[in-house]
Amino acid sequence: MRALVQRVSEASVTVEGNQISRIGPGLLVLLGVRRGDTDAHADRIAAKLLALRIFEDAEGKMNLNVADAGGEILCVSQFTLYGDTRKGNRPGFVDAAQPEAAEPLYERVREALGAQGGVFGARMAVSLVNDGPVTLIVEMGDTTSK
Repeated sequence: MRALVQRVSEASVTVEGNQISRIGPGLLVLLGVRRGDTDAHADRIAAKLLALRIFEDAEGKMNLNVADAGGEILCVSQFTLYGDTRKGNRPGFVDAAQPEAAEPLYERVREALGAQGGVFGARMAVSLVNDGPVTLIVEMGDTTSK
């Protein structure tokens, strides 16, 4: 499981012209589910995301997690995080989990985070204002290529 995490001052998701989710300061999590990921991977990545200390304290040091900072979370499914571009110019997605396996794991993470979300499998427009900028990649599970 792979998450691209951005500290944001705001973020939103729009589907077919309708804004379905919006947050103020907090985290935007783009979540990719890999073939073979399990409930245990989902639980571990959710715990890690909640514990990340990437918000500034009174001294300006990254010492606070999203809850300590009073932030919100927006979690969006993103199978393209497992796009492989090592051969050719068009990405291959063989490492991405099939939708029937990925959706329940995405929903498990989103619920564990108490996050708003996108629409799984939909074409979405994601808007954000990256704060910092602070962007991290967090991975759980086997990260070697199959």
